[in-house]
Amino acid sequence: MIILVTGAGGPTGEAVSGYFRKNGHTVIGVDKGDVDLLDRAAVQSLAESIDREYGRVDGVVHLVGGWRGASTFAETSLEDWDVLHDLLIRTLQHVSLAFEPLLRRSDNGRFVIVSAKAAERPSAGGAVYAAAKAAAEAWTLSLADALSGTDSAAVILVVKALVNDAMRAANPDGRFPGFTDVNDLAAAIGGLYDRPAAEINGTRLDLTS
Repeated sequence: MIILVTGAGGPTGEAVSGYFRKNGHTVIGVDKGDVDLLDRAAVQSLAESIDREYGRVDGVVHLVGGWRGASTFAETSLEDWDVLHDLLIRTLQHVSLAFEPLLRRSDNGRFVIVSAKAAERPSAGGAVYAAAKAAAEAWTLSLADALSGTDSAAVILVVKALVNDAMRAANPDGRFPGFTDVNDLAAAIGGLYDRPAAEINGTRLDLTS
């Protein structure tokens, strides 16, 4: 398969890219230094380049993320909202709009975002983060509707937070309760290909339970 991983440079992107490469698939990893995902023309150019070379894409795993928060609701900074809007929403819009036509050509395509439990139950100080995640979910569900009737699916995976080996090494006494390991996340994404697109399209799969 041809798999695009955006936000590929971090530990989560490395885990997901490694999972698919290990299973014999072609992974196109994109990070900040490769393509500016806030530049719609640049993202469209990337899609056209992949289209010319492969004619389709079988997976888009959108891992661009970030977090901002405040101690209280009243101390919320709308500058933080601007940052998260770009990271969590605008990049998603550009990537999904550019790659939806390529996903339609796949006989088993998946578009995946990672959301957070915070979108369900926002804390007082987490307004900007929760609202941005909720907006990203709504956008992805619209993409799912667009993919209805095709062999591709758009799916939201929900975590409390992610943990990786570097985080554990930096905090050896940490328990990280309820966190999802990045390798488990990668396996969960891979497992989406074992289920029919129609069964999972537009679903919100909770990895914390």
